[in-house]
Amino acid sequence: RATWRPNKYSYVLGGCKVFIKFPVVKLLDYQAQWQDLEESTNPFAIMTMAHLTTLMTQGKPQRRQQGKWDVVRKLLEKGYDQEDIRKLFRLLDWMMTLPEELQQSFEEQLSRYQQERRMPLLSHMEIRGMQRGAVQNAHEWLLEVLTIRFEVVPPEVIEAINQIEEVSILKQLHRQAITISSMVEFQKLLSYNQTDS
Repeated sequence: RATWRPNKYSYVLGGCKVFIKFPVVKLLDYQAQWQDLEESTNPFAIMTMAHLTTLMTQGKPQRRQQGKWDVVRKLLEKGYDQEDIRKLFRLLDWMMTLPEELQQSFEEQLSRYQQERRMPLLSHMEIRGMQRGAVQNAHEWLLEVLTIRFEVVPPEVIEAINQIEEVSILKQLHRQAITISSMVEFQKLLSYNQTDS
């Protein structure tokens, strides 16, 4: 929410009071300063652009692919050293997930860009490795939430979750697992997702 700007915290306990007032920095405010972000050499500018683009393209995968490409290209052209680029790219790639077919298209575009400029920043193996890592992490996070919420996760649910390879679906299931009322409801949701995909 653009208007939500908490700038203080306080609590009282046993006659003691703690009060902290702090400045607020809201990433949404930087949307009006996009050109400044593009021109900045600060790595946080790139990540702010990635965050804002992710917010603006929710539910719009084609636009997100283009936005992701624009931000990655800026990252590659800023002159950072190779290790910084890799670290920033990993975070950016995790933030700006794409459906599998668009992710493949994005990777092909990135590969062509690297070949044209002779900049082997990320090999296909690294990209695939990062994808596998993102999928594995998403599996683990989802199973952890289910275990915390319902204590026991049936083996068939674990198996079904581990068969899902799209991070976007796993993230959606993760969000739903946080608020769903029962394991039975989650299993129905999981079955629906399997028949839908």
